[in-house]
Parts: sequence; C-alpha cells; structure tokens
Amino acid sequence: MQKFLLGIGVILILSGIFGTSYIWHHDHREAESLDKYATTDFQVGRDIYGELESATLSLWDYRYDKAQLLPKVILITDGAPWEIDAVTKQTQQGMLNENKLFFHFPRSSFKDILNAKKVRLKIYYDNGQSIELPLTKNELLSWQRKLRW
Repeated sequence: MQKFLLGIGVILILSGIFGTSYIWHHDHREAESLDKYATTDFQVGRDIYGELESATLSLWDYRYDKAQLLPKVILITDGAPWEIDAVTKQTQQGMLNENKLFFHFPRSSFKDILNAKKVRLKIYYDNGQSIELPLTKNELLSWQRKLRW
C-alpha cells in the first residue's frame, strides 16, 4: 500500500512539474515572428470604386496566465514608429485566456507599409511585459499585396 501511495505521489509531483513548466513556457514563449507568436488577420477595406479606404489587424493570443493585452500597439516600419490605439477583449476558455486585439491602421501609414523592407509590431500586457516581433517576409509581402490591389 505504501508503494502504491508513493507511486501516486511521484506521478502527481512529476505531472505538476511538467504541467507548470509547460504553462510557464507557453506564456513566456519566444517567437521569431508575429505569426509564430499569435494568430493574425490583416484585412483591407475598399470603397465602391476600389480605392483603399481602411486596413485592420485582428490578433488572437492564447495564454495560461491572467495577463491582458493593453489597448496600445506600436507599428514600426523600417524604424519609423506609429503609435496606434486598439480595442482589446479577454475571454477565458478553460485554463486558457484568449486575448483579442483589434485596430485600424492610420491611413497615413499605408505608404510606409507599402515601401517597408521590415515591419515590426509591439504589443503590451498589463503585467509590464511587452512583445516586439517582426513580420515574416511572406507576411509582409501579403500585407503589401492586399494594400496594392
């Protein structure tokens, strides 16, 4: 009986260690690009004549900790920063917290995005953490294609 209880105790300890390390790793994950860190959706809006009217970005970030995205984003195009106000929402799905961020790009930033060689996005959390990640080459080309069309 003691061996059985000891075995269960060891299993609980190991699962706690691995579970905690997984959660810590997921919330403190390192990513090389924005699309590896979070799910994004870049959309453009056009008027009835096909002229570019708006561009928006939706971002979904899943975390185990309670950190919430702040409604502030900095878009950096080849070193030129654009501070943008955003809308955020957090919902809990079991142990996961889904952070959603949505914002409209300033119209004046379209030309910089079209001409940029590199674009980075910086997002902030209420726990003091901030993440600054670049777009991949393919992601940037996709954004530029949508803006040109």
